[in-house]
Amino acid sequence: MPPAMDMYPYEVQMAFFIYSLLSDTWEGMNGMYMGKNLSGLGELLNIYEIEDRKTVVYFLRHIDGERMHSINEQVKRRQEAEKRKIKR
Repeated sequence: MPPAMDMYPYEVQMAFFIYSLLSDTWEGMNGMYMGKNLSGLGELLNIYEIEDRKTVVYFLRHIDGERMHSINEQVKRRQEAEKRKIKR
């Protein structure tokens, strides 16, 4: 069972919060997940008055990388399963 959010340091909590506000980006041709759209990141950091931006962005990028890898592995498995169905 993962730890409760309040057990993480403040910067990690803020990284998860800001991450949840960003929109997802998908590649149209093959359906791969490209990560979060970071174009509004600066504004969100300003709005929520994030002081340690460097640490929050570091954790946010780590969260995004892990999620991107996980989603793309799921997409790849699903695509391979579809190919096997078609070959039958």
